[in-house]
Amino acid sequence: MRLKDKVAIVTGAARGIGYQIAKRYAEEGAKVVLADLAENGPEAAESLKTLGHDVEFFHTDVAANESVVALVAFTLEKYGRVDILANNAAINIPGSIMELSEEIWDKTYAVNVKSQFLLSRAVVPIMEQHGGGSIVNMGSANSYIAEPRLAAYVSSKGAILMLTKAMALDFAKLNIRVNCICPGWVDTTFNDAHCDLFGGRDEILKMIDDIHPIGRTIQPVEIANVAVFLASDESSAITGTGILVDGGLTAK
Repeated sequence: MRLKDKVAIVTGAARGIGYQIAKRYAEEGAKVVLADLAENGPEAAESLKTLGHDVEFFHTDVAANESVVALVAFTLEKYGRVDILANNAAINIPGSIMELSEEIWDKTYAVNVKSQFLLSRAVVPIMEQHGGGSIVNMGSANSYIAEPRLAAYVSSKGAILMLTKAMALDFAKLNIRVNCICPGWVDTTFNDAHCDLFGGRDEILKMIDDIHPIGRTIQPVEIANVAVFLASDESSAITGTGILVDGGLTAK
C-alpha cells in the first residue's frame, strides 16, 4: 500500500499503459480518477470498481483547458486533493514532415505536450497547498532517439523530456517532483499505425530481437510499476529524470 490515501489523476486511462497505471495506483491504495475521451472509459473504471478499488471516470479532452479545469474540479469535489498526476495521454500519427498535415502536427503537440502543460499547471497549486506531490510524465525512448517517419511523435516526446526537467527545477522547492517514463516498444494497440508502416504487428514481432536486446516486447504493467515507484516516497530524491524502460533499445 505504497500510495495509501493518496489521490491520483491518470490521463489516457481507458486502455493500455494508462489503464495499467490507474490499476496499479489503486492496488497500492490510491484513489484514482481515470481521464480519457474514449467511449470505454466508464467501463474501464467500472472494471476497477468491481475489484474493490476507489476510482472514478471523468470524460476529458486533455488538450482543452476548459476540460482540464473541469477534471481537476471534479477530483477536488470527490476527493479533496491531488497528490499524483500521471500525464499519460498521447497520440502517434506516423509520417515524415512531408507526409504530415499542419492539422496533424498541431494535434500531436496539443495532445502530447500541451496537455501536460495544462494538467500540471492546474494541479501544482493544489499539490503545493497539501505539501507536495509527484507528476509522472509519459515520454518515450523517442525522447532520446528518433525513428524514420515519426517526425511529429518523436519531436513531441523530446519536448516532454525537456518540459519534465524544466518543471522539476521550477517546483523542487515546493516538494513537487516531476519525472518522465520513457518506454520502448510496448505491446498495445497504440502502436498499430506505426506497425502498419512495416507490414503489421506480426512483422514487428519477427524483428523484436533487433529492437529490444531483451528479446521481447514490453508489457503495460511493466511501465505501470515504474509509475508506482515514481509516485511513491521510495523515489523521494528523484526529480527531473527520464527513466528508460526500453528493454535495452537505447543502449545499442
